[in-house]
Amino acid sequence: MYDVIVQRVVAAKSLPSVIKLKRWAIAALTEKIDSAEMTIRIVDKSEITDLNSTYRHKHKPTNVLSFPFDMPDECDEIRMLGDIVICADVIQEEAQAQQKTLEAHWAHMVIHGTLHLLGYDHERNEDAEIMESEEIKILHQLGFANPYLETGEQK
Repeated sequence: MYDVIVQRVVAAKSLPSVIKLKRWAIAALTEKIDSAEMTIRIVDKSEITDLNSTYRHKHKPTNVLSFPFDMPDECDEIRMLGDIVICADVIQEEAQAQQKTLEAHWAHMVIHGTLHLLGYDHERNEDAEIMESEEIKILHQLGFANPYLETGEQK
C-alpha cells in the first residue's frame, strides 16, 4: 500500500492533477518497496529558495528537494519515506528552456525526487548512471521519452 500525500501551496492552472502526481510517485516505488508513505509539496520560489539555502547552502531556487525520513527500526508497520518539495515556477521555466512538455518534466521531477527518498543518488558518475537509468525506465513505462536524450541534461 502506498500513501502519497499532496500539498499544494501554490495555485496555478498548469499544475498536474493530484492523481497524476500520485501515479508518478507510485511508479517509482513499485518493485522497490511494498508499502510507503510520502509527501509531495508544491511550492513557490520563495519557499524552495529558503529550503535550498537552509539545507544545501545554495542561495537560489531549485526544481526539487528530497527530505528522507530516518525511521527508527522498531517502526515497521508502514515505511515513512519522507517529503519531496517541488517548485512549480522552476518546473515551468525548465520545461520551456529544455523544450519539454510540462507534464513530462513534472513526471521526471516527481520520479527523481521519489528515487532520492529510496536512497538513489547522483553525486558520483556511477551513481548518476544508475539513477538516470532507473528514471528513464520508469518514465518509459509511463509513456514519456528519455529526458536526457531530448536535452542532454545532466544532474
